[in-house]
Amino acid sequence: MNREEIKQFLPHREPMLLVDWTEGNADGIRATYHVTGEEWFLRGHFPGFPVVPGVITCEIMAQSCTLILGEQLKGKTPFYAGLDKVRFKHMVRPGDTIEVTAKPISIRGSLYVIGAEAKVDGKLACKGELTFYLMDNGQLGK
Repeated sequence: MNREEIKQFLPHREPMLLVDWTEGNADGIRATYHVTGEEWFLRGHFPGFPVVPGVITCEIMAQSCTLILGEQLKGKTPFYAGLDKVRFKHMVRPGDTIEVTAKPISIRGSLYVIGAEAKVDGKLACKGELTFYLMDNGQLGK
């Protein structure tokens, strides 16, 4: 799926939509995001040596992970319920393309635990287990 197709599943919009492309199914996905250097989160992190903040790398992984759910996302919004075993191994900088791979670990009702890795040029940048809760859009704001 390209960016416009992804918008049919994720509620995120610019500047927070952080997935450019994805392919896969409920067994696992691959997704990419290209860091242009113009992103809002790089403006002050760090002047003269921009680095993608670790929490943004986790957000890129999270958005990618939730795409495993496919049609289940329609009419629902995924919210973080936990981040476990997260490790940062390599900096992500402007010009880098982050490739995320993700596979489900466990599913309990509306709670999903997904294992993910983010790599740049084959080097592991970040890995972890991300837990999400799917909330019905009708419940938002209540």
